[in-house]
Amino acid sequence: MYKYLFFDLDGTLTDSQEGITKSVSYALINLGLEDIPFEERKKFIGPPLLDSFMNICKMDEETAREAIRLYRSRYSEVGKYENRPYDGIPLLLEKLKKDNRVLIIASSKPTEFVVDILKKFDIYEYFDIISGADMAGLKGLKEDVISEALKELDLNDEEKKQVVMIGDRHYDILGAKHFGLDSIGVGYGFAKDEAELVDAGCTYYAKTVDDLERILFE
Repeated sequence: MYKYLFFDLDGTLTDSQEGITKSVSYALINLGLEDIPFEERKKFIGPPLLDSFMNICKMDEETAREAIRLYRSRYSEVGKYENRPYDGIPLLLEKLKKDNRVLIIASSKPTEFVVDILKKFDIYEYFDIISGADMAGLKGLKEDVISEALKELDLNDEEKKQVVMIGDRHYDILGAKHFGLDSIGVGYGFAKDEAELVDAGCTYYAKTVDDLERILFE
């Protein structure tokens, strides 16, 4: 049974699709560019914004950083609250905390946004460590935020066997593998399909929140 539970935020704890996709549209339109289809905007959920604007919208770095500034101007005021916890998540977090698990956020979203969202939905109290990105984009890869949390925990090799990363995209699974950690891929988030998580090498696959609870308590 895992003691140290690393959770992604978007697509794992909360359904953040509306706020992220609308903020991407806002950034593009205010740059004087044509908006991109909804399915393309959904690809922004998970990876660092700089990578997404450069790879999906084919921007150079300077333009991408301006897009991020515009994105965050909307997201910080409105977008972060266009969001909701998945059904069953608050109760699951409560059960895990009562079971003396150590709960950690490892998100590519800036830490201050993560804190605001967790507080908005009354689940902030369940987390012992919050490791998110910085606003400058210097620390935003999944490996970065997992590394920071591991340093804060200061676990020995035996304790690291009790760590699991829980997320909805292949970035979460590959980030865990980078450190030799187990992982649970969740199928109710924003992965293209089950294969995205299984092919990335997740230790377990949870199609629903109920499946996730079963795995964590088995």
